[in-house]
Amino acid sequence: MAAFVKRVAPGGGLTSLASFNSVYYGLKKFDHFLAALPWPPREPSQVAPEHFDSFYEYRKGQVTSAALEIAELKRLLVKVDGISVELAGRLARSMPRRPDNEAKQSYSRAELKRIADQARAVLRAAAIRIRENREILRQFREGELDPGRDQNLVRRLQLLDSVDRFADVPRRVRGKGWGPERPWPHPWVQLRGSVQEIVSWLHLTTDELAAGAVLLGVMTGENPDVIFKVPAVHHRADGSTGATGTAIVDLVKPRRGRRAHMTLALSEVPDWISVPEAPEEVSARDELHTPFGLYVLLHELTARSRAMTGGNRLLVGYHAKSGAGVGRGVRALSGGSGRVTRLGQAWELMADPVVGEDGKPLPPAPLPLRLELLRLTYIELHQKPVAHTERTAATTYLARNRGNVAEYQRVVAETLIAEVTKARTRGKVATMSAEDVERARATPETVAVEQGVDPATLKRMLAGELDTVLTACSDNKNGPHAPPGERCRASFMLCLECECARALPRHLPVQVVVHDRLAERREQMDTLQWAQRFAAPHAQLADLLDQHDEAAVEDARHQAGAAEHALADRFLNRELDLR
Repeated sequence: MAAFVKRVAPGGGLTSLASFNSVYYGLKKFDHFLAALPWPPREPSQVAPEHFDSFYEYRKGQVTSAALEIAELKRLLVKVDGISVELAGRLARSMPRRPDNEAKQSYSRAELKRIADQARAVLRAAAIRIRENREILRQFREGELDPGRDQNLVRRLQLLDSVDRFADVPRRVRGKGWGPERPWPHPWVQLRGSVQEIVSWLHLTTDELAAGAVLLGVMTGENPDVIFKVPAVHHRADGSTGATGTAIVDLVKPRRGRRAHMTLALSEVPDWISVPEAPEEVSARDELHTPFGLYVLLHELTARSRAMTGGNRLLVGYHAKSGAGVGRGVRALSGGSGRVTRLGQAWELMADPVVGEDGKPLPPAPLPLRLELLRLTYIELHQKPVAHTERTAATTYLARNRGNVAEYQRVVAETLIAEVTKARTRGKVATMSAEDVERARATPETVAVEQGVDPATLKRMLAGELDTVLTACSDNKNGPHAPPGERCRASFMLCLECECARALPRHLPVQVVVHDRLAERREQMDTLQWAQRFAAPHAQLADLLDQHDEAAVEDARHQAGAAEHALADRFLNRELDLR
């Protein structure tokens, strides 16, 4: 008991109730294991290394988290006074390495896609159901829907009103028979479905909440406990301007100690893993193909459930059965992977075909669904840490299974090719050579016709009054990135493919600086992210520089002064974008 008190005392490294419970229940299981032995030890000095190893083998046959339980038990036993020298030596050694055939294996991209598609299908069906029923209830309450003598519609509206107000159906207390004091649904309610089916008209079920947790794992790679506790409180970094949506939510990972509090940016940009083979079939604003869209949808579908519970958790819905000492009703999805595991079994997804040592295909195997495997897959496919250090990512995750590195490299190469191809096929920026500029000063009407602008606009372009960053704009009210007559609000980066842009010789220094800055960022950031964000503009700038001889480009590089470098930095840091 003294060792237990030391372990759970302040400063012991336990930062949450869950970690406290893991120590308690781990010790309790070890005590029950020892008590069941033919000759159980009666004092600490009698606990032998064989007892410790046997308990590990016993737990391995029961749970997949045996290694975590044993690690926690080791931290407790080393604080016990009076243990034998042999046991102390055993606790000082590391546990046996997990055999390769038992090691955690990440999902393949095909397996991950099957999981994500199934989760999206569940949430799409839930969104259609809840939105339709909310609209019916709204129309009725605002007098737009009159049920008349349609008894089926009358009963349906009565049920919708009850579910919206109480997350339950009308009930009555039986006067006699089994369970006379227990309130039972009215007979007419049971004719329209089970209680869970009816309450789910306006609230998410536990399976749908678990599907939301799965999709959050696919898109964020966060820890299971963090996903279950994602809050429904956020900050709109985009200012709700209609631009690319971004929600910033505060997360807590107690195990990080003083760094426990962190933020997660959920953006309206499809992740490369999420995009199907034919990206054009999916809108960039598809609510279930972007982390932001998923968050907003879950926030919408759980709004009424959250209002009834009074909390701020995102994953809140109707639980048809009691659990953790709480009866049925609306509450947050609890931690633990049991619900997600059972959901995977219900989906009956199959793993990728495997070929045996004899070259023959092995029988199809079910695909286990676990949030920790989704996290492992996310980290390996993205090759970057998530809520942990680079060292932890390398030693704990990436070193465990490098099987997806080749897949990652293939996707990077395909992205680079695709982005460069798009840059090459899009409209190229019209340019004006030094000779064109001299002719424009002498015969502006002639050059204006050649450039497709009026003489007054040409004069302003030559004077630098229409400069953006990399080019000059001939008409910012009739461009392709805004409705006719409205000022263009697009990023200046899009000028590289705009029909209104004109590149003049004076723009060459800043073009060279931006081109070099993009090349530098390729070495500083994730390769795939660079390919997605900067491969196209880098190729477009390279095409512009190729229209000048090498000497002119080098001269421009040397001529670029502090003003050009400052402008390039502000431009690439998005300080010039309209917010």
